[in-house]
Amino acid sequence: MSDTLSHFDEKGASRMVDVGDKPVTHRMAKASAQLVMQPATLARIQQRELAKGDVLEVARLAGIMAAKRTADLIPLCHPLAIDAVQVDFAPIDGQTLAIAAEVHCTGKTGVEMEALTAVSVAALTVYDMCKAIDRGMVIQHIRLEEKAGGRSGHFVREERPPHAV
Repeated sequence: MSDTLSHFDEKGASRMVDVGDKPVTHRMAKASAQLVMQPATLARIQQRELAKGDVLEVARLAGIMAAKRTADLIPLCHPLAIDAVQVDFAPIDGQTLAIAAEVHCTGKTGVEMEALTAVSVAALTVYDMCKAIDRGMVIQHIRLEEKAGGRSGHFVREERPPHAV
């Protein structure tokens, strides 16, 4: 791994990394997040009892859409032709919802930011849809779990958050 920050030139100016000479390879990234809430909130989400609709399906679509729009949100990310995005949810305990995303593409740069954006926006969507009944929700543990493809090789986080999806 390089010890230099690739998004800055030798004078410290911001730049988009030139990936023109990199080979096209299959890229994959997995990310996760957790959303802690009141037990009654999680129960209502699971039982689809909120007036705004099926919270998890709306959040799943938001996460997928966010992954596809990452370059519009993060200034120096490259626009990518994403092959697949999957967003999943699982209750960990009576008050914590785990969110996981997996993103694939065939390209010259990785999809870590797309996976992280997917779980972040999915969590924010759950918060938005449930804030009327639980403003104390906490989004936590947003992190890259795994990435594969490219020069930097395969990364797998050894330590997992409790009860990851």
